[in-house]
Amino acid sequence: MKFANIIVDISLEKLDRTFQYRIPEELQGVLKEGMQVRVPFGNGGRTLTGYVLELTDTCQWDEGKLKPILGLAEKGIRLEGQLIALAAWMRRTYGSTMNQALKTVLPVKKSVQEKISRKVRLAVSREEAEAALAEMERKHQTARARILKALLDQAGQDRQSGQGELDYGTAQKELGLTAATARKLTELGLIRMESDTIFRNPIRPSEVQAHPFTLYPAQQAIVDDVVARTAAGDLRPALIHGVTGSGKTEVYMELIAAVLEQGKEAIVLIPEIALTFQTVLRFYRRFGDQVSIIHSKLSAGERYDQFERARRGEVKVMIGPRSALFTPFSHLGIIVIDEEHEGSYKSENAPRYHAREAAIERARICGAYVVLGSATPSVDSYERSREGIYQLYELPFRVENRAMPGTEVVDLREELRMGNRSIFSARLKELMEDRLGKGQQIMLFLNRRGYAGFVSCRACGHVIKCPHCDVSLSLHGGGRMVCHYCGYQTRAAKKCPSCGSAYIGAFRAGTQQVAEAAAKAFPGARILRMDFDTTRQKGGHERILEAFSKKQADILVGTQMIVKGHDFPGVTLVGVLAADLSLYAGDYRSAERTFQLLVQAAGRAGRGTTPGTAVIQTYSPDHYSIVAAAAQDYKAFFEQEMNFRRMMNYPPAAHLMALYLMSGDEEALNEGAGRLKELAMSHTRPEIQLIGPSDPGLSKLKDIYRKVLYLKCTEMAYLTEWKEWMEAELPGEKLLSTFNIQFDMDPVNPF
Repeated sequence: MKFANIIVDISLEKLDRTFQYRIPEELQGVLKEGMQVRVPFGNGGRTLTGYVLELTDTCQWDEGKLKPILGLAEKGIRLEGQLIALAAWMRRTYGSTMNQALKTVLPVKKSVQEKISRKVRLAVSREEAEAALAEMERKHQTARARILKALLDQAGQDRQSGQGELDYGTAQKELGLTAATARKLTELGLIRMESDTIFRNPIRPSEVQAHPFTLYPAQQAIVDDVVARTAAGDLRPALIHGVTGSGKTEVYMELIAAVLEQGKEAIVLIPEIALTFQTVLRFYRRFGDQVSIIHSKLSAGERYDQFERARRGEVKVMIGPRSALFTPFSHLGIIVIDEEHEGSYKSENAPRYHAREAAIERARICGAYVVLGSATPSVDSYERSREGIYQLYELPFRVENRAMPGTEVVDLREELRMGNRSIFSARLKELMEDRLGKGQQIMLFLNRRGYAGFVSCRACGHVIKCPHCDVSLSLHGGGRMVCHYCGYQTRAAKKCPSCGSAYIGAFRAGTQQVAEAAAKAFPGARILRMDFDTTRQKGGHERILEAFSKKQADILVGTQMIVKGHDFPGVTLVGVLAADLSLYAGDYRSAERTFQLLVQAAGRAGRGTTPGTAVIQTYSPDHYSIVAAAAQDYKAFFEQEMNFRRMMNYPPAAHLMALYLMSGDEEALNEGAGRLKELAMSHTRPEIQLIGPSDPGLSKLKDIYRKVLYLKCTEMAYLTEWKEWMEAELPGEKLLSTFNIQFDMDPVNPF
């Protein structure tokens, strides 16, 4: 590599401005992306420090006019350099522009204003201030006298310090303080103005308290081994496979405590904003003000403040979903990824990175280590542990040897034959009556949101779809049909637009309908609903979860967000109302997702001292994922699933790369997809299998048509090499240059 593209200002607005320099001979083979270097800048040749974004053989300017890099900066790779090196890795691995990658790892907008606290304080003794006040009153300098008197009154009230202090904003509003008056009093030496930055702390825990903390022998054994192994230089990721309620969080906290004792910092990734309330409370009780959070519902100002607090060393533990991975910690020691199997760890915007892989790379760059945890590890992670790439730890029992929930499978086909058309099977209804009678809590899990599912005609089968997206409309309250992708709304149809039949209606219950059916079946029960619609507002998740944890409701009805990681000791019954809705999603991971959801849902029951029961209602009681979930047998599921993956060459048996093509012109897109396949075939190794192009599950979204092309190969390096070749070829393809084309390595969520 002869040239380096370097950035000298990493404020978000100027990330696009890179400058090219020649790499001198002594730095050839030494220079790496992310390194901080000294470079001559501008006509005067003043020396600035910059960061290496990219190494290249391509000169963008007249080679004779390029200036050489002067040398490495003495500080080596600083924090910003580490994040830039991570961005470079993301660009290479997942395919995107360097600018997209940079804006992902440096997400804080520099334009957000800091919140400043301004104070007015007495700068003289009480005697001097009183003498000055008497003189002002004699000269009728009422504005100055009013401020000085208020400061003296405040000093009299503050018995601890005896110093007078006023908030500048309050003094302006209530005492008529003007800039001119403040300036004159400052010039006279009577007051001084002081400013402090206020950091907006998004954590408002309702009950913060220290509590005794003793690990069980199985937990302690894991902590001891991880600490010893990492101290010896074995920084392989640790995978903790622990059943629901086995105490994985306590293990995380003990490992974090060990890291904090070394003067280092910790990042804890969680899959959903819904987990923030309970997770933060547990960490806050242990680590106090050292903990903060980042998530998408924080304001830009709150996000800015939390990253600044981390940068300044005021926060040592950052908790949040994907974006928390890029917290600007200078001495990062550990990254914990809880519920590591979750699909939300994969970004759906370029660069389409996986937080697990990005965390492992960030840990490698800064000498930290990664701990993964789940009751239902992803097939990918478990296979890596079997290959020795990860170190596997098992927690096969719940804490205090509490019983795992008993699981019952109900065949809904039998219920229908018996004439039961209710949302609740006879067995589930019987158990609900029993639990409510005993004052115990119940969770009802459904895989959908809104009032009901798709609207279709019973006479001709016509399904009403969104005119802008290739998805069915859902019936909501108030007689509205809504598209959950683009937000399109229309009035509910009274007659079938295709055949005119009046037999048109909604099928499959939504959370609102389940809540209404539960209220009708159990009139005295207090019911809470938690789904996308009830948690739109800031703090919505926390309010619902806190109310349920305080036993202000008997039944919690919800979508996937209620079954992930929550710990409610009062819950002794979980009902899974439609276990196989996710089973036939047209995605090779659908059996894995179904298994994980069912085990996680069942795991919410019996986490207190009273044993729990889970009822799984399904039309496919014999499917291996449902049989294994009911038995809580991860290994049986894994063996069966890996057989399918090997047979079909799907990850983790091989790697899968997707190319997504998007355009508003359907005809041009079809032509372009054909050209892309020709181009792909011209440079494809025999080891790479090409599939498509085809329509994805959602072929039209917000008036944009979509196509997808897949490549399978057991060697990731071959796919990366092919991607880089394709990225270089695309700008020269006139037809393809008009499309939005994105790469996705090992996609997790269907396109």
